[in-house]
Amino acid sequence: MLLNLKFYYISSLFLFMMSVFFLFFGISFMVVEKTIFIEWEFFSIQSLSVVMTLLFDWMSMMFLSCVLFISSMVVMYSSDYMKGDMNIIRFVLLVLMFVFSMSMLIISPNLISILLGWDGLGLVSYCLVIYYQNVKSFNAGMLTALSNRVGDVAILMSIAWMLNFGSWNYIFYMDYMFNNKDMWLISGFIILAGMTKSAQIPFSAWLPAAMAAPTPVSSLVHSSTLVTAGVYLLIRFSPIITGGIFWNFLFFISVLTMFMAGLGANFEFDLKKIIALSTLSQLGVMMSILSLGYPLLSFFHLLTHAMFKALLFLCAGCMIHSIKDWQDIRSLGCMGLMMPLTSSCFNVANLALCGMPFLAGFYSKDLILEVLEMSFLNVLMFILYFISTGLTVCYSFRLVFYSMMGDLNLMSYSSLHDDSFKMSWPMIFLSLMGIMVGSIMSWMMFSSMELICLPFYLKLLTLFVCLVGAWMGLEINQLKIFMQSMFLKSEMMISFMGSMWFMPFLSSQNTMKNPLEQGNYYMKSMDFGWSEYLSAQGLYMNLYSLSKSTQLFQDNSIKIYFMTFMLWVMVIFFIMSMF
Repeated sequence: MLLNLKFYYISSLFLFMMSVFFLFFGISFMVVEKTIFIEWEFFSIQSLSVVMTLLFDWMSMMFLSCVLFISSMVVMYSSDYMKGDMNIIRFVLLVLMFVFSMSMLIISPNLISILLGWDGLGLVSYCLVIYYQNVKSFNAGMLTALSNRVGDVAILMSIAWMLNFGSWNYIFYMDYMFNNKDMWLISGFIILAGMTKSAQIPFSAWLPAAMAAPTPVSSLVHSSTLVTAGVYLLIRFSPIITGGIFWNFLFFISVLTMFMAGLGANFEFDLKKIIALSTLSQLGVMMSILSLGYPLLSFFHLLTHAMFKALLFLCAGCMIHSIKDWQDIRSLGCMGLMMPLTSSCFNVANLALCGMPFLAGFYSKDLILEVLEMSFLNVLMFILYFISTGLTVCYSFRLVFYSMMGDLNLMSYSSLHDDSFKMSWPMIFLSLMGIMVGSIMSWMMFSSMELICLPFYLKLLTLFVCLVGAWMGLEINQLKIFMQSMFLKSEMMISFMGSMWFMPFLSSQNTMKNPLEQGNYYMKSMDFGWSEYLSAQGLYMNLYSLSKSTQLFQDNSIKIYFMTFMLWVMVIFFIMSMF
């Protein structure tokens, strides 16, 4: 046990030191506008070179620092959260492999080296989702793996199409791909890959299902690694996406994803799934502002969101751990008195998610909404965007209402306390980052003076939507009897909105089930049927029967030879009698 703890501490300390190292170099590269490009050539065939490429610029280093910092906090947190696990070293190794795969994806400007990190994320995430080996985890892992394989195939198709260029360093061909309309296929494949990895409609079902993984893994996956990989890839490819033929489509899908996730979170009672749906909503925010042509804003929100979302998952995991692995928010209550430190960090993360002024989420979300108000949008998308923002505040205050107000509705022997040193310190560090990282990053990334001029009513629209959302979140839960009687009259509509627009049923029962059944049918009829009969097994059986017949002639039996001789005599006599 002592050896396991030392491995945890060494891993956490190493990740933290690497985070500080990349943060220092990221800031210095940002100030002097420097980029390091490293390339190893494996082999070349005529004009085609297969190379391993690494790109170190301020964006990759800042994101790498964010990923490593959250990973170090998650590993430290896991040393106490997973202490009852028999295979605790295996868990840490899987997390480290996951972080390594994400790091490979971040620093790769080459589609070949991106594929290593991209597939590594998919494989290791499957191992982590099925870590608790039960039927629910296996189903969730299969749904996650099969959904992400669509994006993997899109990356492979992009690699095949980029053979036309003679190299896979896409960073050199951005201008050519944007101006050459024959290359629109690459942007379409990259958008498809980003949509699957970041769980946009219609690939949204796997993200809440991946909550079957341990809570520290959920904190890492849903804040800065797996689900943001698609957004980061699209940020890198933003020159050929913004202004292309797909950007309107991407904006429409991302706003629909925001709206769907906000609605679903307001009808959900599973604590981890509510936070997962809030992640889905914020991914829609990143995708939407990216499709409008603001990749820096999308990256800024990605960094700030990673901090407070990791904190939100760690606080939720601490609550779940204390109440004996129970996740229903209707059983929570009065957490502020029994777990004051966890509740304080939880409320900081929730308020940052809502865009509370001067917290991390405020600097990115308020800027995104004001830039959106200056953009040329139709009325429907504008209204849906602000309704989705109000729904974010609504489910956040709903979560606060259930967890902090009233009495605890669980069994009396639950041990609720904040005594765990290893689980408290990561939450404190992430709380400080959730408060400070927004202002610090806004000063560094947007150092030039830019002014947003809006009418007074549009300037106050964001504040008004947030206040109405908070009021609705509290009122809906206080008027329980009235709301339940009203909801029962529209049961089909409520089941539609509360189940992510039936997307999990479509993904698991039709989209996944029917192709698998068809594949099983063709495997039995073709691979194990006619192809076996006409090729390998059929040839074997024919040769086997021929060898049995020839074996009779090789037994040196006089009876066989005599019978064969008499048979030939009779045949010859019969033929002669015909003439």
